Amino acid sequence: MKRRDFLAISLAASAGAAALARGEAPPSDPAAKNAGVRLPALGRVKPRASKEITASPWSIGGETLDRDFAVYDDYKSFLGPLGAKAIRLQAGWAKCESTKGVYSWDWLDAIVNDAVAQGVRPWLQLSYGNTLYPGGGGTGLGGGFPTSAEALAAWDRWVAACVSRYQDRVHEWEVWNEPDLNNNGASPVSAYVDLYLRTAAIVRKIQPQGKLFALALAGKLDYAERFLSEMSERKRLDLMDAITVHTYPRNPDDTEIIDALRTMIAKVGAKIEVRQGETGAPSQFQSRFALSRIAWTENMQAKWNLRRMLAHHAKNVPANLFSLSDMHYRGENGRIDKNHKGLLETNADKSIARPKLAYSAMQTLFAIFDDSLERLDSYPFTTTAPRELAVHGYRWKNGGGQLAAVWFHDAPPDDSTETTAVDLTLSAGQFEEPVLIDMRLSTAYALPKESWKRDQRQFLLKNLPVYDSPILIAERRCVPIDTA
Repeated sequence: MKRRDFLAISLAASAGAAALARGEAPPSDPAAKNAGVRLPALGRVKPRASKEITASPWSIGGETLDRDFAVYDDYKSFLGPLGAKAIRLQAGWAKCESTKGVYSWDWLDAIVNDAVAQGVRPWLQLSYGNTLYPGGGGTGLGGGFPTSAEALAAWDRWVAACVSRYQDRVHEWEVWNEPDLNNNGASPVSAYVDLYLRTAAIVRKIQPQGKLFALALAGKLDYAERFLSEMSERKRLDLMDAITVHTYPRNPDDTEIIDALRTMIAKVGAKIEVRQGETGAPSQFQSRFALSRIAWTENMQAKWNLRRMLAHHAKNVPANLFSLSDMHYRGENGRIDKNHKGLLETNADKSIARPKLAYSAMQTLFAIFDDSLERLDSYPFTTTAPRELAVHGYRWKNGGGQLAAVWFHDAPPDDSTETTAVDLTLSAGQFEEPVLIDMRLSTAYALPKESWKRDQRQFLLKNLPVYDSPILIAERRCVPIDTA
């Protein structure tokens, strides 16, 4: 295949993706029809709303609503159609209790109830502090835990009230956000252990089957190691179902921290899951926050997010993408700093301007990679690729066929859409009518018969167009394609 052939399709499909983001019908594809292209576009992968998906490992970020950095009502119409099965929310003690002993739940009720109605399961983080009480801790990231007897008693009451109120709709509870960034005295780990244990005990008393997530770690592995050690010494490892971690490496395929945490957990002899609690790329340059001071584009954001989520999926790590909407952080002197990691671009008043390219890319990810698809532990391959290649094999549990995810993973994604033609042999590959799906563009392409060959031992793909964004080789009948 000639490189320009695939690019001709890519350019036409890009126009279709942009039209979809504007809420318009995609234009026709004259390039695919008239330019002698060898990979004709079949159509777009049909999104699946959350209600249409039984289960999946994917969650979308709905953070910072407790501090009004985004507005749920403005973006809720995009939640269900995205296809994520869960949303991470911060319950916000200070927003719930602005008068001592009086709880205002209306704001959180509206969010939880709407998410559930759309088929999206909320998981609630119990945080931050509350300045109503002396020693009540800070109301934002890094502000410190509640420490005084009065504040801790008030924290206990709020936690009990929150779990009691939402226990019929919420079954996963995360305790605090990035405690390893707090400066809480000489023994910050011990302080967090104390807070975690008292909080976890309340959750389990009210909701015995509730899941408990610890740490929401910003990335300090020494902190996690000391936390696990102390929990082990106190013989309370049973109060953790999972550890969540927040990582933003330059290369989205870097999962070293996940591996390190799993090793730590094995050392203390616990059966605790590791989950990615927060990760995602910006869509443009920003001077603050994770992955700052890089010339990001929407194209790069879509690539990074796809690779990040699939790299975790390949290791059976549930992942939460940060986040659905751009966020408007309030800084010192009333300064507003916009965090551009949302799948939705916002206006200055926090209303939604439009979906970004990454929104439709994530729709494709969530539509295909649900719990009906299982990863193959062994999926050997050989290739002529001049760069390091990620290849992960899957099959549909109902016997519907296989899927292979393929991309260059040796460097961070750039803004280019150029592809390299490679030969790829899948030793365990089994396909009857394979199609190629460019996940970034949510578009499926036909693979001509002369470009692939199968026998009893292997499946060979010739001149496969590969780049630094995931493409899928999938059994056509298994993927919903809108050919209109």
